[in-house]
Formats: sequence, C-alpha cells, structure tokens
Amino acid sequence: MGLYASGTNDPKEVRNWRIHLLAFAVSMSAMAIGYDSSFIGGTQALVSFKRDFGLNVHSQHVRDTLAGNIVSTFQAGTFFGSLLTFPIAERYGRKKGMVLSSIVFCVGAAIMTSSDGRLSMIYAGRAITGLGIGCASLIVPVYIAETSPPSIRGRLIGVFEILSQGGGMLGFWINYIVDRTIDPTGPTQWLIPTSLQLVPGALLFVAALLAPESPRWLCKKDDWDRARINLTFLRMLPRDHEFIKEELAGIKDQIEFEASRSGAETFKGKVKEMCSKGNRNRIGIGLILMACQNLTGVNIITYYSPRIFETLGITGTSTKLFATGFYGVAKTLGMIIFSVWLVERLGRRKGLIYGAFIGSLPMWYIGGYVMKADPAKVAAAGQYSRNGWGYLAMVCVYLYGFIYCMSWQGITWVYCSEIFPIGIRMICVAITTADQWLWSFIVSRTTPYMITSLGYGTYFFFASLMILMGIWAFLFIPETKGLTLEDMDRLFGVPERSSGDGINGDSHDGGEKGGAKFEEMARGGTI
Repeated sequence: MGLYASGTNDPKEVRNWRIHLLAFAVSMSAMAIGYDSSFIGGTQALVSFKRDFGLNVHSQHVRDTLAGNIVSTFQAGTFFGSLLTFPIAERYGRKKGMVLSSIVFCVGAAIMTSSDGRLSMIYAGRAITGLGIGCASLIVPVYIAETSPPSIRGRLIGVFEILSQGGGMLGFWINYIVDRTIDPTGPTQWLIPTSLQLVPGALLFVAALLAPESPRWLCKKDDWDRARINLTFLRMLPRDHEFIKEELAGIKDQIEFEASRSGAETFKGKVKEMCSKGNRNRIGIGLILMACQNLTGVNIITYYSPRIFETLGITGTSTKLFATGFYGVAKTLGMIIFSVWLVERLGRRKGLIYGAFIGSLPMWYIGGYVMKADPAKVAAAGQYSRNGWGYLAMVCVYLYGFIYCMSWQGITWVYCSEIFPIGIRMICVAITTADQWLWSFIVSRTTPYMITSLGYGTYFFFASLMILMGIWAFLFIPETKGLTLEDMDRLFGVPERSSGDGINGDSHDGGEKGGAKFEEMARGGTI
C-alpha cells in the first residue's frame, strides 16, 4: 500500500514536490507555534530569567501565579487572534491573512526581546505573539487543506504538525544549550531563546508572499480564471486535464449548493447554514475534538516540563532541561511517523480511538509512581537515588508524548481543517481553533496549581479523561480519509441534492461507486 489514501482517482502527478514544498513553507507558522509553546517553560527555569524578572524571590503560590500568567497570556492572544482573523481571511484571502499573521507575530517577539526585565512587556509580547499565532493557526491548516489533493491531504496537514513539534523540540534544546554555555550573570542567556522567535516569523512572511492564493477561495470570489491557473500550478497538470475540470466542477457545484441553502453571503446566512442539519454536528465534533486535545494533559508537560520532571525527582536546571529536550524529540518522532505512514493508512477515527486508550497507560503509571514514591519530596530532602521504577516513569513521559503526537495532536487539526463546507469553512475553523486555544488557556492557567495541590492526582485526572475520549471517538467520529472536501456533506448527513447535482455519488468515482464508499464510511463511525 502506498503512503497515500486509497479509493481516490488522484493521478500521481498531483502528489508532486511543489505541493509538498508549499505545505512545508507555510508551515513555518507551525514552527513558530511549537517554539513559542515550548521555549517559555524552559526559559522561566533559567537562572538569569528568574533573577531579571523577579521569579526567584516569591512564595511557591506567587511563582505559580507568575508562571501561569506568562504562559496563559499567550493562549489569551491566540484565542482572540483566531476569532478576529476570520473576516480578514474571508474578505482578503488566505495569502494576505498569512502575511498579516507573520507581521503581528514578529512585533510581539520584538517586544519580548526588548523587555529588559519588565514583566509587563513579557505579558504584552506574549499576548501579541499569541494574536499572530491565533491568526496563523486558523488560516494555515485551512490553506493547506484547500490546496491539497484528497489522497495526501492528511499528510500535508501533518507537515504543519511535524514542524510544530519540531519547533517545540528546538525550544526545549535551545534552553538546555544556553543554560550550559551562556554565563547567567547578564541577560544574554534568556535573550537568545526569546529573540529566536523572530526566525520562523520572518520565514513565514517570505513564504506567504510567495505562496499562490487558495484556488477554492478564488472560486468563492468568482475569480475562476485565477483559480484554474493556481490549481494547474499546484497539481502540475495541463490546464485542460480531466482531473482539473472535475475538481473545479466539484467546487462550483458545492458553492452553488451552499448558496441555495444559506440564501446570501451575509453573517446571518452563515449562522443559518452553521445551524442546519449536517453542519451543526460537524461543529459539535470539532469543538469537542479541540477540547479533548488539551484535556489529554499534553500541555501540562509541554508548558511546564521542567516542573513535571521535578515531580519525578530530577533536580538541577540543566538536568531538567536535558530531560525536557528528549521529550521534544519523542513528540517530533511521533508526529513524523503519524504524518508519513499512519494518517492516510490507519485513518483518523482509529487513530483517535487507539491513541486515547493506549496513551492513557503512561499517565496511569506516572501517577502511580508519584503517589507511591513521592520522588520530589525525597529528592528535596537529599535522600533520593533513582531506581528502575523511576527511570520507567521518565520513559513513560516520553512514550506519552510519542503516542499523543501519533494520534490526537495531528488528527485533531487535520479533521477540523477538512470537514467543513467551503461557504462556512473559515468561520467554523475559527470557532474550533478559538476553542482549542481557550482550553489551552484553561489548562495552562490551572496546571501549576494542580501540580502543587493534587500532585499524583493530576496524572490520574488526565488519564481518566483520555479513557472517556476514546469511548466518545468510537461512538461519534466518522472516517474522512480519501474523501474530497466537497464529499464531506454526504458523510455528515447534509440533505441530498437532486440527482443531477452530483452529490449522490462521489464526484470522481461515479454514483454507484461513490455511494458504496459512503456506506463504508458510515460503518466507520456513528454520524
């Protein structure tokens, strides 16, 4: 079996180097997302940062509050950024939206770099970088989904997640390197990881300027000539190729059908369409998926990794940062395996189910180990020596990150980027993306207090939630691999069009074959 979804009629030419390069280039936004999410936890652990920003002179409760504020102002920015970007991306296009997001992100990174010991500027910089990231996290996955052929759409959105985890890994290791090599007497130690935020932001700016506009957005704006030119460029096929004609015909059919249902391209019409049969269940699934992604507990390790390893008895800033670096490696490897080999073979639904049940096992063990051994308390008393059970707990942290990235991390963004119809796609993804950042804010803001107050119960709490997520995915998630974006209406139960409109069968495979495929999809999950 090839490394792409079966059951499509995509010619091999569409799985070309150009579409892969484009996905990689615009995914510099994901590199920024991953780096900004991960580097801050390690940077807060640096001696120079704690000294310059006053994090080393307060009680544990105050330190928890400051750490939560620094991390969560970023999530607050991303929440509002993802919501406020929707009208920009809809009116001015995906390309201009990506350019804007890169500019806003770089402004925020520059403010943080020039903060000079002022927490207020760290808060402001984090909030503004969050605005840029919220914008990019909304537009880029949608842009990749709209430009991708069906057979490798999951893989290309997976590139976004690979670079997100790669950026996170870099953030972890850069903190370790500066801690080991830079004299902490000055600000240089924390300035280096803070200023490096500018690199992926600048790369996204260049990539967005060079990227072609989404053909589907151009079609929606009735610019069919440019849409055909861009689609021909991306597919690397002749202008009059049958696949190009079919894809444009499918897009046109979808746009006309949605216009007839919503009545107008007004906000009221979009709301009416969102509440209609076949769309409200998609929004519900998207909102729950984004909430569950955060409630797996992954962010308690991503944002507060040095603190987590401290609960396992690891002492010393360098040692905690070193352990954190390998957590980043495990997550990146998991995402690469998911994106290259699993997403178009195993599919979305099975990945969520297996990932939830298997991923909960390391969390159960870590909680049990902390409950029985209380390694942080023993280590603080200077009496702790690590044994095989302790090393196994560290392995479980890495295993958890690995499994999570092979399932819930990648699949959630893929699923929410592909299931919505073109007329309301951007507003629906804006809502689900904002929901993701809202839950990220909630988890990141409460985690320091949970670790202090609940201890081992924190791990049991998230492990229990993962079991419930697996049950929910089994009952309510239908499979979407191999379907075109225009095929999703039938899968999610949108009322059928007349027989001449093409929705009764797959747009590429013919009516009889398409109907069989959708029956198979329906058996893959409750719709």
